[in-house]
Amino acid sequence: MPLKMGERVELSMARTLMTIENVSKNFGDVEALRNISLEIKSGEVVGLVGSNGAGKTTLLRLMSGVYQPTSGKVSLEDGTPVDKMREKLGVVPESTGLYSRLTAWENIRYHSRMHGVDDKTSWSRTSRFAVHLDMLENLGRHTKGFSRGMKQKTALLRALAHGPSVLLLDEPTAGLDITSARTVRALVKQLRDEGGTIVYSTHHLAEAEQVCDRIIIIHNGDIQADGPPNTLLSQTDSKNLEDAYVSLTQEKARSRKEDSENEGKFTRWWRTLFTPKIPKLDDEVKEDE
Repeated sequence: MPLKMGERVELSMARTLMTIENVSKNFGDVEALRNISLEIKSGEVVGLVGSNGAGKTTLLRLMSGVYQPTSGKVSLEDGTPVDKMREKLGVVPESTGLYSRLTAWENIRYHSRMHGVDDKTSWSRTSRFAVHLDMLENLGRHTKGFSRGMKQKTALLRALAHGPSVLLLDEPTAGLDITSARTVRALVKQLRDEGGTIVYSTHHLAEAEQVCDRIIIIHNGDIQADGPPNTLLSQTDSKNLEDAYVSLTQEKARSRKEDSENEGKFTRWWRTLFTPKIPKLDDEVKEDE
C-alpha cells in the first residue's frame, strides 16, 4: 500500500514512489526542461534548487500532472501516469488559491471531500498537523483576513488532509516571516521523520541545506547535480551549498520565459485541478491570489 503522510514506517523500506523518465518540456521555442530522469523515493525530502527560470516550477507542474511532458513520462510506483492519480499527491503551489469567503477548515474540508475523504478523517489529520503549525484556533476563521503565513499554513494543511503519498511544495516559505518559515520547516522535518516523502522547491540554498536529505540542482533546464548535501560539498570542494551551487552553475542563468506571460492562467489551472469549484453561494465566492 502507498505510504500516506503521517504513517510511521522504517526508512529502510524506502521504495520508488515516482519516476521521471527522459522528460523534456518545451514552450514554443523555449526548452524549459531537457531530458530529465530521476526517481523520488519514500521517506526523503528532495530539494529542487535553482535560480528563477531554471525549470523548478515546470518540473513540479509535470510531477503534479498539471503539465504533460513534450517527451518522456512521469509515473507513480505502479506505472500509472500522475495525472490519473492526483489523489496520491498533496500540492502547495506558490499561490495558495484559498477561497476568502470560507474558513480555513471549510477550505480544507471541501478539498478533502473532493478526494473522497470523510470529514472525521480529514479533521483528525488536520487538527493533528494544525497543532504543530499553531493553527488549531484559527481553523474557524475566514481566510480573507489571514496573513501570508497563515494562508501558507492553511494551504499546507489542505494538502495534507487527504493523506497523500507525496507532498509537492513550491517555495513554501516565500514571503513568510522568520517564525512562520521555521514552523513550516519544522513540520517538513517531522513528516520526513515519520516516513513522509516531500519534494521541496526553493531558491534559498541555506534552507535547502537545513531541510533536505537530497538536493537536485537544476540550471537552464538541466540537472547539474543530484545527491546529499555533504556529497555535493565534497564533490565541489566547497564549504557551503552556495559555493557548491556557484561551482556547478557557471553558465549564465536564462530568463524565465516559460511562464512570464501566463502566471494568472497557471494559477487558475492549479485551483481547477486540485480545488474544483464550490457550489454557488449567495454572493460570489472570491479567491485570494
